[in-house]
Amino acid sequence: QVQLVESGGGLVQPGESLKLSCAASGFTFSIYGMGWYRQAPGKQRELVAGINSRGSTNYEDFVKGRFTISRDNAKNTLYLQMNSLKPEDTAVYYCFAQRGNGYWGQGTQVTVSS
Repeated sequence: QVQLVESGGGLVQPGESLKLSCAASGFTFSIYGMGWYRQAPGKQRELVAGINSRGSTNYEDFVKGRFTISRDNAKNTLYLQMNSLKPEDTAVYYCFAQRGNGYWGQGTQVTVSS
């Protein structure tokens, strides 16, 4: 079955960096678009960045120039490099696979605080 397992979250100070990973299994990772979403306490889940099967990327304005989404099809892994983190980036970050009706990982907590 489809599995998406995120890792790499943690507690960092403003201005620091983190790299999230999403290990995918149970489907042909390379042919599907993937994305990162996040959900802060009391807020709706929102798109952060997406990458299609050809490697084309898109970013929401609030992360442009700070975050980079990438994929390694040989490792069936999706990444999100997050630089210059801000307190408002604090959220649970979820990996999403655009297969069928879509699949979600369990999420990884990112906390940005001094």
